[in-house]
Amino acid sequence: MTTNARTVAVLGGGVGGLVAANRLRRLLPRKDRVVLVTREEQHVFQPSLLWLAAGSRTAEQIQRPLAKLKRKGIDVMTAVVTRVDPLTKTIATSSGDVSSDAIIVSLGAELAPETIPGLRDAGLNLYTLDGAVAVQSALQRMQRGRVVVLTAAPAYKCPAAPYEAAMLIQSSLRKRGLGDAVTVDLFAAEPGPMGVAGPMVSGAVRGLVESKGIRYHPEHQVTSVDPASRRLAFANGASAEYDLLVYVPPHRAPAVVKASGLTSDSGWIAVDRGTFETAWPLVFAIGDVTSVPLSMGKPLPKAGVFAHAQAEVVAHNLARTWSGRTPVRRFDGHGKCFLETGDGRAGLGSGNFYGEPSPQIGLHGPARWWHWSKVLFEYTWFRRWF
Repeated sequence: MTTNARTVAVLGGGVGGLVAANRLRRLLPRKDRVVLVTREEQHVFQPSLLWLAAGSRTAEQIQRPLAKLKRKGIDVMTAVVTRVDPLTKTIATSSGDVSSDAIIVSLGAELAPETIPGLRDAGLNLYTLDGAVAVQSALQRMQRGRVVVLTAAPAYKCPAAPYEAAMLIQSSLRKRGLGDAVTVDLFAAEPGPMGVAGPMVSGAVRGLVESKGIRYHPEHQVTSVDPASRRLAFANGASAEYDLLVYVPPHRAPAVVKASGLTSDSGWIAVDRGTFETAWPLVFAIGDVTSVPLSMGKPLPKAGVFAHAQAEVVAHNLARTWSGRTPVRRFDGHGKCFLETGDGRAGLGSGNFYGEPSPQIGLHGPARWWHWSKVLFEYTWFRRWF
């Protein structure tokens, strides 16, 4: 066991990176350096983008400056990662190189609306801060017409989010007395909501959506969008018009991750599903940038709850390794997420995604308790990590 100071580089300031950097700073000796490399100056609490889009939050309320972490002893480097060498554990950035003894890659999924012709110019991206602000503004101006919520690919992070968005948008419009003047349609590339959770949960979520008067169109894979005519074209030959298009774009691994040779045939980083170690010693990957196959054949959903848990596992195991002890923690596949249904209510899905022969997930029906639990979670998130 060496007594020399070591450096761990955490790449990405989202959920996984934020938790990992905080935990490591608390667990490692002060002589060891924790470096958080992030291209963004602000940490945006992604679950609250839905509230922002629907008009119940401002952009300022759901973000915090990552520079605040410096007072905890975390070195925050605001820069773009341009190359990762997993063998030498050197990270090249727009602000210079970082030499490290361990790397935690938490760079997330890159949003790629440009892969669908016309999509980026035609609609508003629900999964970005600017996009959610634009949705809020567009909804406030809307007096009549058709809102279309679209998933542009069958797999995406936060699987419940577009279904929540449709219900929150419909609720917001109805409160303004526009329930008859504005219709809401949800066109989904996937065959049903939250398919990994199983047919019972999927059917229950679909029922909630349709009970709100939202028209649901599964298995509609968008192939192109015409911004001029405001028309969507689908692979099944169908088409649809819209007045306001709110979309979830296709996802892919960041270009720097691919260029650094970290991805597998899946297009994402392959990891041990218990420890989130990669093929390179002391190089870990967590969160949306990874692909974790489940026994049912589908991958573990990309969601903040999993990135959080994986960050805890990696941070504790790395700290034990560097102190000469055996790593003991493993990610067990358990997770939960709120399902906002509008009108101050939410449901809660939870269970074991590593369950055999398939994930064992249950869904608690909508209640004010779950909505206020999410409000409390938002509040404690910022208090806890900043």
